[in-house]
Amino acid sequence: MKATKLYLIRHGESEANARDVFLGHTDLELTAKGKAQAEQTASFLQTVNADVIYASDLQRAYHTAQATAKRLGLPVVKDERLREIYCGEWENKSFSYLQEAYKESYGVWCNNVGLSQTDGGESVEELQARIVAALQEIAEKNSGKTVLVFTHATPIRCFAGYCEKKSLAALKEIPWASNASVTHAVYREGEFTLVEYSKDDFLGEMKTELPANV
Repeated sequence: MKATKLYLIRHGESEANARDVFLGHTDLELTAKGKAQAEQTASFLQTVNADVIYASDLQRAYHTAQATAKRLGLPVVKDERLREIYCGEWENKSFSYLQEAYKESYGVWCNNVGLSQTDGGESVEELQARIVAALQEIAEKNSGKTVLVFTHATPIRCFAGYCEKKSLAALKEIPWASNASVTHAVYREGEFTLVEYSKDDFLGEMKTELPANV
């Protein structure tokens, strides 16, 4: 089997990022800064000779993808399996509120994310299984090609941990990918290899990250 190159891109800054709230499947738009980040990332991605583009169907990821798609003249294939974790009762709540209202469960999220279970939503283990299965199917379908995948912070973190063969308990050792950053992996003979995680130097002063209480 030919090697497949995968580039996972986290969406640009969203309205939720700007307000420091937890967003799973709640569908909010990019901020003006997020749209500018998407354009910067599109400029960077013009150098990787992509063949196909996939994106989460949530607009913050899909609209980040569109900036690159327009430059490359490629369609964007929506795939709901690439969505952020579904976080149930935590949806669209501020991080500071979650620290007080869900001290135990949100405490696990902040301190040992791989073992976390959102209240009324997915566990990180369930999310990892979802994202890995989706990316494996995409890689095999596009064998030998270069694939861009626009997704979210927790899927990228979970995928990186899977690539590095880390246990769920060790997932906390991997930091969050920054907005509009690019993570590069290769798929060959049923195995993923992580090449580079959360590349964002091309964003310069526009770089934004999740706060410490996530």
